Amino acid sequence: MKMRSTTLFMLSAAILLCIGLVILARPMLNRIEYAAQAEKAVDTFFQENHYEKVSENSEAIPVIKRAKEYVQESPYPELLAAMQEYNEQIYSAKQSGLSDPWCYTAPVLDLSAYGLSEDMVGVLTIPTMDYEEPVYLGATADHLSSGAAQLSIGSMPIGGINTNCVLAGHRGWNGALHLQHIELLQVGDPVTLTNLWDVLEYRVAGIKIIKPWQPEELLIQEGRDLLTLITCHPYGSGGNKDRYVVFCERIVGDKTTPYLKRGVNQCKKK
Repeated sequence: MKMRSTTLFMLSAAILLCIGLVILARPMLNRIEYAAQAEKAVDTFFQENHYEKVSENSEAIPVIKRAKEYVQESPYPELLAAMQEYNEQIYSAKQSGLSDPWCYTAPVLDLSAYGLSEDMVGVLTIPTMDYEEPVYLGATADHLSSGAAQLSIGSMPIGGINTNCVLAGHRGWNGALHLQHIELLQVGDPVTLTNLWDVLEYRVAGIKIIKPWQPEELLIQEGRDLLTLITCHPYGSGGNKDRYVVFCERIVGDKTTPYLKRGVNQCKKK
């Protein structure tokens, strides 16, 4: 009887140990699973839109360009025109009526009406963070769990003067890192947004921590072409605290304009 009790005890302990190991390993398994899904989505996007990665360098932007035979091709012209019209519309209206930026989550356009089967419209690449994830139109819960998501508070992710595309991302979610290590970024770091039509190159121009009720910090700035990354701050706050914002300036030739408006704090890595 005593031997049987000992055996049952050891068996129970082994089962509990296995359960504990599974629980501990689950975040890592989720991270691996998500990374594989994100990589597949990114690779599919590049292939379907005829982009090629010419080289990769952790110190610089990976060289991404459209294959030569497709350089003159302009896919989804109606969608591009609709996005340009939206950008012009919100700029002309001065983005009136803004509140907490997280309220602007619904996709502005129905991409299925333009021949796209899903809401993925690009790829965000940040070498400093070893980050490359899909970009979705509309910051819904599903999109945020799958990559970076455009907030309708800002411009469409196509670049252009008088635009500011605001991309939101989780500060880690369900085991996946997402923008968890955003504080590694510093002024001057490269950021690439590849959309359905072009490869847009940016440099980090400023970093600031804002309150949820300060969406005016995310406004379009006249004469500028901006990409803004926003996530929760501090890490682990669950979206209930501040917002960590990284302002990126479009590179035109070899020049960018320092981000000097509204007192942006140009943070450096410690």
